[in-house]
Amino acid sequence: MPSSHPTLRRTFLQGVATAGAVSVLLPSARPALGYTSPIDRPVFATIGLRNQGWTITSKSFGFADFAALADVDSTVLGVNVAKVEKGQGKKPDAYSDYRKILDRKDIDAVMIATPDHWHTKISVEAMKAGKDVYCEKPLTLTIDEGKLIEKVVKETGRVFQVGTMQRTEIDQRFLLAIALIRNGRIGTVKKVTCGIDSMESSPVIPSVGVPEGLDWDFWLGPAAKVPYLALPELRKGYGGGVPLFSNCHYSFRNWHEYSGGKLTDWGAHHVDIACWALGATDTGPSKITPVDYKLPVEYKDGNPVPSNQYNAATNFTIRAAMPNDVELIITSEGDNGILFEGTKGRFFVNRGKITGKPVEELKESPLPDGAIEKVYGGKVSANHTANFIEGIKSRKQPISDVWSHNRMLEICHLSNIAMRLGRELKWDPIKREIIDDAQANSFLKRENRKGFEINM
Repeated sequence: MPSSHPTLRRTFLQGVATAGAVSVLLPSARPALGYTSPIDRPVFATIGLRNQGWTITSKSFGFADFAALADVDSTVLGVNVAKVEKGQGKKPDAYSDYRKILDRKDIDAVMIATPDHWHTKISVEAMKAGKDVYCEKPLTLTIDEGKLIEKVVKETGRVFQVGTMQRTEIDQRFLLAIALIRNGRIGTVKKVTCGIDSMESSPVIPSVGVPEGLDWDFWLGPAAKVPYLALPELRKGYGGGVPLFSNCHYSFRNWHEYSGGKLTDWGAHHVDIACWALGATDTGPSKITPVDYKLPVEYKDGNPVPSNQYNAATNFTIRAAMPNDVELIITSEGDNGILFEGTKGRFFVNRGKITGKPVEELKESPLPDGAIEKVYGGKVSANHTANFIEGIKSRKQPISDVWSHNRMLEICHLSNIAMRLGRELKWDPIKREIIDDAQANSFLKRENRKGFEINM
């Protein structure tokens, strides 16, 4: 397997901002019209622009020039073109069809923040078109999609960063958590609990007219063709301005047709850190047990019966039997974050805090110099995009590589399959298949809708 991250990390902000930076070979030789040459800064494009699309784009202005944006919603596209122009001082080109971006030879890398069911198709086609890729989490809709992406990364030699930015950002809080474990501060880890919040259910959602500017058929893409569903009440706060209940913007996470509920949303963040801390980034569980869970609608043979209500699990407690007799719990109960328990102590970490006796003891007994950097593999990058660009320059895989991401995401996907089928699953982490359960194995893949197959 290719190196998971460069041996030496550098904070890239100074390097890309300083005139006369060392020339490096990037994927494209011809600069975008009006943009800095790739010798100085890579040229990026973003595909999918609501919420996380804007977040990862805006925090990348210090490292790259954005030559183009793509979104199937013309309103979202127009708003973000204006925001990017204001942010970087140059107006990016706008496309409703992401393939126009992949056709351009002047774009070095793409950032993908579409709904999950589009991730694999765009990622594979981008790599085949010679682009490096930064794709939001969760990387895939199915386990077999992850295997395909791994294959194409290996075949093409492209650099691929997954957007599990807790590995780099959040004040290095999660890196400290792993350093505590690696330095034996809680002894032998016996149990890890990932709290990832509950998911809301919905009332019956009616079919209504498609909003002006939204290409609904293209939004659906690889998924089955169904009517657009929405109730009139609007979402407020983060992701606001769209229907609170729908099968589209923001709410796609509540539907197995397009995502995996909380398991592949917050689960993709916290289970990632848990597996990294356990040293289980190239293996997996032997068994997945749905201890307790609630599905919001009736299921038959693993599939939701109603087609007009949210169908992802609302409440759950899942137990994964990890190597070395470690118990991994994924639950909707309790605080959002990760509780590590070992033979000598325990502590809790989330995006706002890290607490517990092992943390308090750092005042009198600090970790060895370089403990955080040892976890990361060198100096921690300025942010997750900077780490991606370091990989582009070195041609080595970044900190959130596809292999380790897929291994932990398999736990999340398997958890959903176990709940949908209502039974425990035995998993072979070497063959990466469910043992003695043909029906469950059939959920490891999904056919794309005709006309939206992956262009290999």
